[in-house]
Amino acid sequence: MLKRIAIALLVAILIAPTAASGQTRRRSTKTTPTQSSAQKTAAARTAGATKVADQIKLMTKFIYLLGGVASGIATVDEAVKKNEASPAVIQRNEQNKAIVKRGFQDFREGLDRLETEFRNQPELQPFYIKLAGSAAGAAKAEELAAASQYDAGGRTLLTVINRLTDVLVVMRQ
Repeated sequence: MLKRIAIALLVAILIAPTAASGQTRRRSTKTTPTQSSAQKTAAARTAGATKVADQIKLMTKFIYLLGGVASGIATVDEAVKKNEASPAVIQRNEQNKAIVKRGFQDFREGLDRLETEFRNQPELQPFYIKLAGSAAGAAKAEELAAASQYDAGGRTLLTVINRLTDVLVVMRQ
């Protein structure tokens, strides 16, 4: 029962970022001639910092849930090796693995977009140096998850979170 709840929570968290991104409206900031470049820079920094913070929040929730789900997957995998698992349990375990792998992929894609945004916006380019490599770290975590090394993938995501946190610190200075 507890495993089902953990899996349901993981599914909800994985679906939430994609559903939220698909339903949000883009807010266009109309620049008036009186708006100074300092105000534009401050607005861009705030928006960039918010996006970095959102990634950190989503990744920490994912990692929190990953621990329980990964141990459940490992338990079922052991039962499969001993021929003690029913076909339904095996099928559900494979679905859970696919969900977890999709979560890792979503983080890599999100960080790719974030890096591109920082690289292409002049106001955010100074912070790109600290952000660069985050997507590569998420790609490494995705590779580990694809190889069924969920714990190692989660640890790799922790290093990505550390990098993102460093970006926020630099942006606040």
